[in-house]
Amino acid sequence: MAQPGPRTSAGPLREGAPGASGEGIPAGPQDPLVGRYLEHVRVEKRLAQRTVALYTLDLLKLLANAQAAGVTLTGVHNAHIRRWVVQMHGAGRSGRGIALILSGWRGFYTWLGREGLVASNPVQDVRAPKAAKPLPKALSVDEAVQLASYEAAPADSDPALEARDHCITELLYGCGLRIAELVGLDVRESLRARGWVDVPSAEAHVLGKGEKRRSVPVGTKALLALDAWLQWRGRWAAGQPDNPALFINARGGRLTPQHIRVRLRQRSFKAGLATPVHPHMLRHSFASHVLQSSGDLRAVQELLGHANITTTQVYTRLDFQHLARVYDAAHPRANLPAKKPPTPTKAT
Repeated sequence: MAQPGPRTSAGPLREGAPGASGEGIPAGPQDPLVGRYLEHVRVEKRLAQRTVALYTLDLLKLLANAQAAGVTLTGVHNAHIRRWVVQMHGAGRSGRGIALILSGWRGFYTWLGREGLVASNPVQDVRAPKAAKPLPKALSVDEAVQLASYEAAPADSDPALEARDHCITELLYGCGLRIAELVGLDVRESLRARGWVDVPSAEAHVLGKGEKRRSVPVGTKALLALDAWLQWRGRWAAGQPDNPALFINARGGRLTPQHIRVRLRQRSFKAGLATPVHPHMLRHSFASHVLQSSGDLRAVQELLGHANITTTQVYTRLDFQHLARVYDAAHPRANLPAKKPPTPTKAT
């Protein structure tokens, strides 16, 4: 039976999901089996806190459904699952949202099967209603450069914050990093470091999904922004010589993903962008722009750290959209004015 993979951090959290306001994992369902499973995915599978929080919400829903149907979790059958899928769909939940919930339930019953507590997985052959796959949201090249090049007026900003946020933006867009990879960067290489930037070789070494390490090139603009930030960071980290985190707040604490999301959103508005920018949008922009320039899908796959090239292929759709816009704007035969209907002649 297939195990569910970690939830992606791309896209907004589900309504009411933990992490939307920075809070931690919610109180788990009062069920010993669910508690054991959540401990399994947290400790043995080492899933991210946000992923465990989403699994907790999924299992809360499963437990509520089972209680309403008058069955135990180990007594749930395929017909129950199908009925609950129909109910969720009828209540307006999207096919993608239902698929994520089913993935959480499927993993739970896979684990129960390995523990010898169920004979079969009631979720195994249940699929969510089909839904069109949304394209990842990416900035245009001009918008990305506008955001990365934005400089606030000295009188209206804290120069240390500006240097830090500028560096964060340059690394996210210039290297295509995930937000967890960015947050995990340390000032220097060490045995405990999850990631660091090797300035002499102009490379960032990060620990991505599945605890897989990869190296990505760091551009000149990002290196200059990093140098500027490190000068301010030294002042904030004064008195904390052992603090390894690259990105810290004024008190010396390592930045959280939520803090970076808020700062990047604010920066995008100040820079005059119509669309609020989130960290993964810069990763999408990085991939789309590299593919537009090089046409090398395999290289983009390696830079992003995708295990399967099918995950990377979504950017070919973005690339085609870009080419279509260029064609519409530039080709003389793309948008010809509509022909006027012939003027009817009077019969003689």
